[in-house]
Amino acid sequence: MAPIKSNPTQDFVPIKEIRDGVIMTSDTEMRAILICSSINLSLKSAEEQIAVISGFQTFLNSLDFSCEISVQSRRLDIRPYVALLEEREKDVTEPLLKTQIHEYIEFIKDFTEKRNIMTKNFFVTIPYSMGLANAKSGAAGLFSSNKESDKKLKIEQFEEARSQIEQRVAVVQQGLSRVGVRAARLGTEEIIELFYKLFNPGETDKPIINTN
Repeated sequence: MAPIKSNPTQDFVPIKEIRDGVIMTSDTEMRAILICSSINLSLKSAEEQIAVISGFQTFLNSLDFSCEISVQSRRLDIRPYVALLEEREKDVTEPLLKTQIHEYIEFIKDFTEKRNIMTKNFFVTIPYSMGLANAKSGAAGLFSSNKESDKKLKIEQFEEARSQIEQRVAVVQQGLSRVGVRAARLGTEEIIELFYKLFNPGETDKPIINTN
């Protein structure tokens, strides 16, 4: 019986390259990602809730391009916080304070084990297509040509397209800020970390960005 070949995860992720905080899904398709804060509508009055929802509707209707809003839910990993407390406990010499820290650590461990505490991250993915003209310019693709003249042309095309997607990013950030949502652009390393955690959910670590 022939051995079963397993394909690497990269074969199932439609990402060609990540450069300067821009995801290239093909020679002509680009993506930028924003991580956003949240709003607790339940803490607002009925009038405030209507104002927020109406403002968000106005923002969506004002866009002349598509975007994708996604929510990532993960069980809260309390281990880094517990490890920090345990280090602090080692440095404490006063017996009563040391006991209090130890009891607090045990309380945190017991509380998180008995309750499924979730953390959520909110993302907006903004696309941009470089169009058919750039798709046909150079058979080697945006980043794979070996000719110096082609490389220069591809770099110029990339920079022009990046300026266009950054304009879209600015529009989305301004629109979200009007309804009280803060949005931060993910850089290259943060995007890599995001996709790594997405395809390796068993390996938890610190949050990507703290927007609070």
